[in-house]
Amino acid sequence: MTTSTSPKPPATGAGGLWTDLGPVLAFVVVYNVVRRFPEGSGALSKENAIYWATGVFMAAIAGVILFTISKGRRLPPMLILTGVVVMVFGGLTLYLQDPRFAYYKPTIINLLFAAVILGSLAIGRNIWKTAFEHAFHLPDAAWRTFALRWAGFYVVLAGLNEFMWRTFSEDVWSNSKIFLTLPLSIAFMALNLPFLLKHQIPPQDSDGNTGTPKSSDT
Repeated sequence: MTTSTSPKPPATGAGGLWTDLGPVLAFVVVYNVVRRFPEGSGALSKENAIYWATGVFMAAIAGVILFTISKGRRLPPMLILTGVVVMVFGGLTLYLQDPRFAYYKPTIINLLFAAVILGSLAIGRNIWKTAFEHAFHLPDAAWRTFALRWAGFYVVLAGLNEFMWRTFSEDVWSNSKIFLTLPLSIAFMALNLPFLLKHQIPPQDSDGNTGTPKSSDT
């Protein structure tokens, strides 16, 4: 049996998409199911929906991490960061029976994502390039622009989360994860696709040549 010291690739494709969306979908589904129970009906009463949803979300994030490890994949730094914040703030939500920690959590995660991206740029190690260079081949200037765009988007998401939970009901805030944040994220990714395609460069082979086919003298 041989071992490899090369970095393990992050999850991609449909499996990667479900590991990203699964916990959020689980949160929203469980929240809405428990909200259908009568008020004051014990542990499953509607006022406890946020706690059930938080517990399921924590379990789902833990499941994603374990699934990624079991597949021999490298844990993305952002997944590790998300896992830590979810466990800390989710644990505080359940232990103190205070839903505000659940409300704060997306804000903290998004601001930390932005800080990590900007910090990596400041020290000259673009974490966004590390995360996506398996999918795109871009010049460093384009990677920097791409990273800055995402850092700005995460700040916007943090502000949006604060606006939603401070302005609207818990029901609206919970469902906005699927019906507002998710569509915005998909739209933002789609808007960045032309930029990525415009700056895409052919990958180099082991001899330093680009992927352009060589002419033949036959």
